[in-house]
Order: sequence, then C-alpha cells, then structure tokens
Amino acid sequence: MHQREFNRNNWGQPPFNRKSFQHIQSLFPTTRLRRGEQQIHLLKKALKDLSKIPFPNLEGGETSIEKMLRDSFTDAFLVMKDGIILTEEYFNGMSPSSFHLLNSVSKSFLGVLIGILSHEDIRRPEDAITKHLPELQDTAFCETSIQQALDMTGAVRYDEDYMNPDADFWRETAVVGWRPELAENVPQETLFEFALSLAESEQDNGAKFDYRTVFTNVLAMTAESAAGVYLQNLLEEKLWQKLGTEQDAAIVVDNSGFPYMGAGMNACARDLARFGQMIAQGGLFNGEQIIPSAWTKDLVEGNQTLRSLFERSDYGVMRPGGHYHNQFWVSALEDETLMCIGIHGQFIHINISNQTVIVKLSSQPEPANTDLFLETGLAFDALSHQI
Repeated sequence: MHQREFNRNNWGQPPFNRKSFQHIQSLFPTTRLRRGEQQIHLLKKALKDLSKIPFPNLEGGETSIEKMLRDSFTDAFLVMKDGIILTEEYFNGMSPSSFHLLNSVSKSFLGVLIGILSHEDIRRPEDAITKHLPELQDTAFCETSIQQALDMTGAVRYDEDYMNPDADFWRETAVVGWRPELAENVPQETLFEFALSLAESEQDNGAKFDYRTVFTNVLAMTAESAAGVYLQNLLEEKLWQKLGTEQDAAIVVDNSGFPYMGAGMNACARDLARFGQMIAQGGLFNGEQIIPSAWTKDLVEGNQTLRSLFERSDYGVMRPGGHYHNQFWVSALEDETLMCIGIHGQFIHINISNQTVIVKLSSQPEPANTDLFLETGLAFDALSHQI
C-alpha cells in the first residue's frame, strides 16, 4: 500500500505517519485557534547554510546537521537567532503553511496558558485540582495540586509506556479516536470521563517525577472551569493571537468538543518559532508582555526538589542536571535551555542565553527512539553554540 493511503486505523504507524501527521484534520474532529485579524508579526530572514555544521555523535565520532535531518525523518526544520530565521527547510511534502501534529509539544502551550491564568489570579498553582473540578474528589487526583500536575509529580497511576499497546496513554487516546482497536475496551466517551475513571494512586503527591499525559488534560479542564470560558477560546485570546501568528492552529477534540491538549495540537513551524521566541524573550513578544518575565525566570531556575526528582527518574539521562517544570523540559541551570518535546520527533529548542530557537517536526517510525532523541539534542546544542 502506498504511504499516502493512511486511515484512522493505520495513521500512527510507519510508513503511513509520514503523511498522516500533516493531515490530522482529515482524520479526526478538531477545533481551531484562529490567528486573528491583526497584522501578522513578520519574521525576518538572513538565510545561511547550516547543514555542514559538525557535532559529536553517540559513537564518539562526528556527524553533520544535514545527516541528522536525513536520518531522523525530518519534515520541517527552522533555526532562529535573535528573532531572525537563519535556516528554514521543509521535506516530505511540507511547506511553510503546512500543519503538523505536535504530539506532546502541545503540553507546553497549555503550561503557558496556566501561567497566564495564574498571573491573572483566575486560578493559583497551589490550588487543589478539586477546587475547580470537585467531581474528581473520589479519584486519584483528589489531593493533587495544580502545581504538582504541572510538574508531573501527582499521585495517579497511569502507564505511559509507548511500547505497551494497552498502556493508559493509548487508552486515553482511544477516547479521541486515535486507537480504534482499543475503543471497545475503553467505555469512556470524553477525556473528562476518562479522568474520572482513574482511582488508583502509584505514589504520594509530590514524591516522584513520572511523565503522565493525563495531567495535562486535567489541567486543561481546570483552566476552562476556573475561567468559565471554553479552553480553545482562552488559548486563542490569551496566547495564539498575541503571537501574531500567520496560520491558525488546530487541536483534536473528544466527543464533547474538548481539546486534547496532551498531544493533539497541530500548527506550522513558523508559528512554533514565534512561541519559542516569546519564551526566549522572557514572555515579551511583538511589544506585549504575554506572560510575566518572572514566570519564565522561574521556569528556567526551577528548584532543587525538581532537579532531585528528575535525576532519580527514568528521564534523568535526557538532560543531566535538568528538571521538568510547568510542562517544559529544562536543562542544567547554567545552560538556560528549554525544550518542548513530542513523540515521533517533535521539538522546540529554546536557548535563552544566546537567543536561539530551533523547531524540528518529524515523522519518526517509533514513538520514542532514545538514540535519535539524544543525537538530535547534541545537534541542537551544537547549533545554538556555533551560529
């Protein structure tokens, strides 16, 4: 079968995901974040050939940006320094206006929205989830705080092993139609109903960092409940339109129309670069302070507790000395580097110290290939220090 013949049953598998990741809106119901009627914030360009920049590979030898892009199933690649695009390349039929599935890069957009709402005192990080979603009182979320959910340190038992076809992660995606073969065994019709079904705990709240997508979806529900405004309207008004984006964004929704913020956002590479640049500039973009600079400062600095939890987790090897905070992956403190990461090779790399933003969208065959991930990280670090 030709790889273009993707459908709802095979879309997430290779080779079909090479095309399906650009056509999610043809497969599943989505909601739009409109770019708005204001003038687009134009990105300046000073294009350079960065393809031959060398960096160390995992075998102790040397490789190039060009080879990394080819070997890691790249669909879009954009490098920006001081707000100026130095490289913008598209592969596999993509173009500057193409949408691409972001997977868990979606989480970082939700994290920023939660930060904005906290600054506006609509809901506070120390609030219990149940303050805004009292229906969850008899679930594993009953004593989890907003901040613990943001930092993935809450109590709920939830398996996110992508190699386990029956993991809770995949069962939750079945609610939005992503895994039809699981739907018969997943009776919940909405993401909210799925959250209600999670009664078991695997740890004390705040005791351990363990990455679990369900926290993002529950956080999205608390945002909508606290503000009394549809989540997509909050994202559109308080974030997406303020970035002066040139395209809409699209988010996969469940049967109730609620956005799947854990992994369901779709956008173009340039608009992701705008988001990254806003973070790099301390929340300031296009003359407006979208999120307080104190929030981005806290994001980078974290605290020793977060670093200790990260070091003791299965993810510590990803960014030694780093931490996970407010739905972002953060490097060691002296690096001042943030990452938004999604399975199958989605990245926004933000180096605040030298104002470098790198966007990479991919359609890798495996959800989580450690070698591809680590080598891509080495490439990003080399680029941010050499350009």
